[in-house]
Amino acid sequence: KASLTGKVLFPNSNEMTTGTIPSWEPPPYADNPSDGALEIELPHFHSSKASVGTGNNTLAIKFAVPSESRRFSFNIAGPNHNDYHSVLFHFNPRQRQKGGQVVINDKQEGIWGQGVNIPLSQIPVVFGKVSCTLLVQITGDGFDVFIGDECKHCARLDHRTTLPSEDCSLYFQVPSTDDYGSLESWTVYRVWWGNKDLMASADLSGVAGVNQYSSLHPRKLFISGLKKIHSEPEVDLRRAELERAFRKYGGAHGAQVIAPKNKRFAFVELETERQADLALQEMSMKYRLNRARRTKHEALQEERAAAEKAKSGVGGKRKAEESEWD
Repeated sequence: KASLTGKVLFPNSNEMTTGTIPSWEPPPYADNPSDGALEIELPHFHSSKASVGTGNNTLAIKFAVPSESRRFSFNIAGPNHNDYHSVLFHFNPRQRQKGGQVVINDKQEGIWGQGVNIPLSQIPVVFGKVSCTLLVQITGDGFDVFIGDECKHCARLDHRTTLPSEDCSLYFQVPSTDDYGSLESWTVYRVWWGNKDLMASADLSGVAGVNQYSSLHPRKLFISGLKKIHSEPEVDLRRAELERAFRKYGGAHGAQVIAPKNKRFAFVELETERQADLALQEMSMKYRLNRARRTKHEALQEERAAAEKAKSGVGGKRKAEESEWD
């Protein structure tokens, strides 16, 4: 049975005791997306934990959409979204556009990115159903969307910007209107936020929006087949064991180990690609080892680090040149 821990954020406990079934709908007076919008803080998100399936990583929404609805949407944004001018993930089914489409996208500083358009026929029916459940799971690669009782993996939006590196809150927004002030039409009954075991299968060939980042990580190894651990002391022991086992391959700083709780695997990052090759050759008799796959988020972080390094190098050179003339 899949592990599931979290909390219902909407409706809150006070709203549940009123005797009526609380829900949210776009208010009829709304004339812009933020006017009466449903906004919920999603606390304690840590990208490094989410990338390995631990920590808060899954948003679940129970909702209903009238058969005559033209469209509905929601956004997930980071801590510095500036009134949702920057959005990490946007989900928007449109029943009347080009035969019916789902658009997933991001927005940076008020400018929408290149949308991923998916025919409505490729996802479970949502328009006209009494109720539906949709899950968004945040992984190291992107935002995975699962819909329906069978949790069909319908779409993925690869990460387009780096996620916050520290523990932070994300923000869930259900706009009342589209960008042009046209009222959206749906009812939100429940919003849940927490941890759920990673749901995506290894075969992503039929998942819309997937741009598989197949590059293997040059310095990180994946260790599988370990005994499942359940407590923080067990995590510490596993980390210490693997740090000792792979220390000679880690250089001056030693091996960097990630050992998730309630899992049977771990990751170990070594000093160089050559050291990772040696570890694969020499430690495969003791541990079940494979190259770890580099996630999209890791690739974005590396690209940003390289750009910053190049920028600082240019700046340093200019500063040195200027000092010679001062």
